[in-house]
Amino acid sequence: MQSLIISLSLALISCGETQTGSFLDAAAPNGLFGLGIDEISVPSILAQRGVASNSFSMCFGHDGIGRISFGDQGSSDQEETPLDINPQHPTYAISISRITVGNNPMDLEFSTIFDTGTSFTYLADPAYTYITQSFHAQVQANRHVPDSRIPFEYCYDISSSEARILTPDISLRTVSGSLFPVVDAGQVISIQEHEYVYCLAIVKSMKLNIIGQNFMTGLRMVFDRERKILGWKKLNCYDSDRANPLSTNSRNSSGISPKSYSPEETSNPDGVTQLRPQNNSSSLTLYCSLLLMLLLVYGAIML
Repeated sequence: MQSLIISLSLALISCGETQTGSFLDAAAPNGLFGLGIDEISVPSILAQRGVASNSFSMCFGHDGIGRISFGDQGSSDQEETPLDINPQHPTYAISISRITVGNNPMDLEFSTIFDTGTSFTYLADPAYTYITQSFHAQVQANRHVPDSRIPFEYCYDISSSEARILTPDISLRTVSGSLFPVVDAGQVISIQEHEYVYCLAIVKSMKLNIIGQNFMTGLRMVFDRERKILGWKKLNCYDSDRANPLSTNSRNSSGISPKSYSPEETSNPDGVTQLRPQNNSSSLTLYCSLLLMLLLVYGAIML
């Protein structure tokens, strides 16, 4: 794996003083890091100047901390699939041919965009309904009563007395035959002190399918713009540029994984995470959930 450290003489990072454009009146960000396919993106500029290959990788850890490596074209043992690039509106899109939830596969062809700038995953029907209903039919937990303040449809109660829930594995098969494993599609939301829910973090979309950061967690995602392929491999995103492969003992062959979802997670030798709620939890609060819902609605309008 190639990696690159950019010196300050080659890259300038700064903050904008004047906010303009469509983000001004709604979800105004403090900054955007352009990673798109267009010529004005950071990878394109680095490639044009001969600083790095026209490729980059991102690796999201389970706590949201990860790495970006410019010039990284992945490894020979990674899974890959061709990018479906539309010249009119270029995005990192690929074609899916099959969805598997637990032990239930379904042949279903659709196109989806991989967007590192989107926190959660948007799916339109029929993919949304199949995944969510199949997940709900197999998850071993009590469903949380519907709550309009939470943007996700399928949420489940978790507590310190029930430190683990069983969730079905989710995977996507591309038209090229590569398997994309969803390491963890969930999100813990703190609805009040010492009360948490685990939500399947998929938002129903009217039209577009967008794979967000949560579906990419635990994977090194390679956006190889030279070869026009998307690559991925299970990795430990916390190590240095030569990250270690993730252990596979946390998954079993039945398609149902024993896991817990909590503000503070600690793994035991069985690969099952124990629940330890704390006041300084890193889980998504209900306030953040409400803000997220507003951003999702705005994002859906902009898309």
